Amino acid sequence: MSTLKVSIITITFNSARTIEDTIKSVLSQTYPNIEYIVIDGGSKDGTQEIVKKYKDKIAKYISEPDKGIYDGMNKGFKVATGDIIGQINSDDFYASNDVIGEVVKKIEEEHAQVCWGDLQYVDAKDTNKIIRDWKSSEYAEGKFKNGWMPPHPTFFVRREVYEKYGYFRLDMGTAADYELMLRFLEKHRVRSCHIPKIMVKMREGGASNKSVLARLRANQNDYRAWKVNGLKISRLRLLLKPLSKLSQYFSK
Repeated sequence: MSTLKVSIITITFNSARTIEDTIKSVLSQTYPNIEYIVIDGGSKDGTQEIVKKYKDKIAKYISEPDKGIYDGMNKGFKVATGDIIGQINSDDFYASNDVIGEVVKKIEEEHAQVCWGDLQYVDAKDTNKIIRDWKSSEYAEGKFKNGWMPPHPTFFVRREVYEKYGYFRLDMGTAADYELMLRFLEKHRVRSCHIPKIMVKMREGGASNKSVLARLRANQNDYRAWKVNGLKISRLRLLLKPLSKLSQYFSK
């Protein structure tokens, strides 16, 4: 059995309706060496009371105002002590109880620094209803230009990668996760691997996909992600990025 410690971070704010599903999916993981960290933005809807029910199984709990989800994640990274760090948001949950164990095994076998899997978008009320299948793949040069990116909720990273190449940039808006993965994979070419398995189920309604306007703003930030990393891409290719996802709605 591996001795690697895995830190799992959950960021939450007024998530009383879904946070317990998230917590239970982490605590039900069969991998034995997990440090669970919950960062709450100062919820007022009963979220804190739900989290405190599990306080004996949560290694670190911080509840205070923050500057948004990525600021919360950065707080989590800075207090995490695991060899590998993953994050699962308060409206998502792990698809099975062996996800963390499989990630650790794959990272060790491949001597990888980052690893990701596949993801399913599910209906916000009926989580058995699949909306979209996000089947990812291994990284290869040029894939980002064709609209490819890993599903961030399935993205596990060795802590030293964050320490070497940095955390989330808060000036990137909803593209902060895109920029971070672009920085790690496309710019720095860290060793990576993919597990062809549904790891996370995400309730429909992400911040960057709520409206056409939100999607356009996210697209503009995607372009900035390339610029700040000294990488080149045409605006047209990024505008076509959403088209690369259409097949995910028809693969169920």
